[in-house]
This record gives sequence, C-alpha cells and structure tokens, in this order.
Amino acid sequence: MTSALPETTAPPALDPVALRADFPILSEQVNGHRLVYLDSGATSQKPQQVLDAERHFLIHANSAVHRGAHTLAAEATDLFEDARATVAGFVGAEPEQLVWTSGATMGLNLVAYAIGNATIGRGAPASTPLALKPGDEIVTTAIEHHANLIPWQELAARTGAVLRHIPAHDDGTLDMDAAAQLITPRTRIVAFTHVSNVLGIVNPVAELVALAQQVGALTVLDACQSAPHLPLDLPALGVDLAVFSGHKMLGPYGVGGLYGRAEVLDALPPFLTGGSMITTVTLDHAEYLPAPQKFEAGTQPVGPAIGLAAATRYIDAVGRDAIHAHERALAERLGDALREIDGIRLLGDAPDAERVGLWSFDVAGVHAHDAGQFLDARGIAVRVGHHCAAPLHQRFGVTASVRASAALYNTMDDIDALVAAVAEIRPYFGADA
Repeated sequence: MTSALPETTAPPALDPVALRADFPILSEQVNGHRLVYLDSGATSQKPQQVLDAERHFLIHANSAVHRGAHTLAAEATDLFEDARATVAGFVGAEPEQLVWTSGATMGLNLVAYAIGNATIGRGAPASTPLALKPGDEIVTTAIEHHANLIPWQELAARTGAVLRHIPAHDDGTLDMDAAAQLITPRTRIVAFTHVSNVLGIVNPVAELVALAQQVGALTVLDACQSAPHLPLDLPALGVDLAVFSGHKMLGPYGVGGLYGRAEVLDALPPFLTGGSMITTVTLDHAEYLPAPQKFEAGTQPVGPAIGLAAATRYIDAVGRDAIHAHERALAERLGDALREIDGIRLLGDAPDAERVGLWSFDVAGVHAHDAGQFLDARGIAVRVGHHCAAPLHQRFGVTASVRASAALYNTMDDIDALVAAVAEIRPYFGADA
C-alpha cells in the first residue's frame, strides 16, 4: 500500500490556452456559448491535478488524522502534515505557523473570538496582553469584505473597544494620511485587506504595518485576493496574522489557512474546543496542545488540505510572477476597453495603482443583476451585487456593481468577449436613449 500522491505539474511557461486544458470545467458550454469564466474572485476553477490529489487520498489513504495507530491513519496523518508544510511554504511560513481553517471567514472569526476569550481571562498568562478594555481601538478600512469587518464589530461590542475605519479616496486608494491619524497609541488591532475584492487594488501593506508597529498594535491581513495572484511572503510582510481561502486559489472548498507569528499564535487562547486539541482532560479542566493544533478541534479537512497543497504546487509550477504579469495585462486591457464604453463607470479607477486582474463597474441605467443576466445569456460568468462589501459600494454611491475577475487560465479572447457584450447592455435595455 502506498499513499504517494500523483505528481502535480503544469506547463513551464504561462500559456493560458495550454493551461485551460488542465481545467475540465472550462470546456463546458453555457447557454449555447463557450464558457467565459470571469468570477474567480468569488471562487476559482480547479485543475485536474487538484481534483486528482484529493480523489487519490480518498481512494488510497482515507482515514482520520492524529487519532489512530493503524496504517491508514498514519498515512493520512503524514499526508495531512505534508500538506501543511507545503501550504505554509507557499506563503513563506513554517508548518507550525499555519492553522487549518474552513476558510478565511473562519480564520478571522477565530482571531476575533480568541481575543475576546483573552479579554475575559481565558487562556495562558501570555494571553493577557491581547485583552481589550473599553476605549481601546480597532482600526479597519472602509473597503473591507464583511468577513474582515463584522467580526471586529462583534469584538468591539463585547469588549467596549471602539471601531474606526481608514477611509478611501475617490479613486479607491486608501487615505494614508488619515491612517496615520487614526492609528494611535490607543490602537490595539489593525485589520485590513491586501487586495480589495471590489477594486482589485493592492494596498500598501508595508506602510500600514509600520504604522501599527509604531504603536504596538496587532496586524491582521486578509490575503484572500492576493494569495492566488501575487508572490506572497507573509513573514516578510511583517504582519502578525493573515488568512487566505483555498477555493479562491485553485483549491477545494472547505479549507483555508490562518498564518500567525509563533509568539502570537502561542498567546492566543483557543476558540473552538473539543477533541484533538488537548493534552489532558478531567471532568473540570483541560490543558491544550500548542499551536497550531490548539486551534484545530474536531474532524479536520484532510482531503481538502491535500487538494490545496496540490493547488499551491500548481501555482508555483506556473510561476507567481508570471501569473501576476499575465493577470495585470488582462486587467489593463479590460480597464482600457471599459473606459471607452459610454455609461460604464469603473470603481477604484486609480491609474497608477498596483492591481490584480479584477475590475468592478456600474452600468448607467441598468441594475447590476440585469447586466449579469445579460452576460450570462452569452456564456459570460461574472459576479453581481455588493460582493460582501456593502459599505464600500455606499461610499461610491451605488448599491451593486458588476465584477469581472480573471485568473491564470483567462485569455485576451475572454476579455474581448466580455467587452463586446458589455457594449451591448445599455442599448439592449434602452438605457442609452
């Protein structure tokens, strides 16, 4: 019996046409048209190599990890921990710095609720510095996904802390002068996104981290929209904690990662409790394993973790610099073309900003959902709505937008198909009269 996984390979250079052959779903037809998939910001498609890795585990080594003495259990545990080491290495971390989660939302809630537990005195003495008191401040930004906003709202409500927000300029870039004023010695946590899931703009992580470090604040990074698209070294960025989600980076659903500096993970008390995260249990008391296991109660996402490791190997085989350059070229073509269409307003149209392959736009006189249905009828998949960032849409004076988000498997033909269809939307609905 062997648990060795199939090798994960990809073409040595980024040829999106060649890469598409690895993604079975991209050969599908939608409404009689070839599928133009431009919704990777919501969820990415999965290459055959990822599907094979998870399936191989389920066929050859499926078993509970960290619990059994039999051969399958040992093999499953080895594969699970090898996956941890692979994914940790993908973001520049050590294995013990990576906590498995169900996704970024769980990771952010884990951090917020763990800090809440420290505030009520749960956890080791090392947790005490994390405790919040009334008047302490938590700083986020006005461009956050709800997953990096609502947990902090809840933490502030439970602890008496004050929640503050760094505003955005009209072009979608963060107001760093305001950030310097908002981040003060009262600030205990600074939570922000690496790349806006609405604007596609890469935010100034180094500047925000420096401001937080000057006042001793904890930094929490949402890396969901950067992990699949940019070279990412979390320790080098200097953040204390960061989250990312597997299904947005060619991996399976139901798995993600929480990165943390070792001393921060050691200080955080557990959030979820139960089996597999303890050393000793009596009827009245429990002692917990060190990080990362103390945050991994219950049954773990073994197959999805193995699939995510295969996804990171695939991305690395293609090359993250090559991916970023390709997607940036797609974004430039799309942005330039949409600006030429009457009635199209790009959100976050900062001309010199670093960005990933993502644009959101408003179609004058046509609701985003109607625009999305028009595009879907032509086989073009985009996201419509507020993209779990309602306050940011309010900032731009719209209730919803159309979002096109590209990945390594998209081609210039995909962009051209979208642009041609967008040009037809307002005439179709009579909004150009």
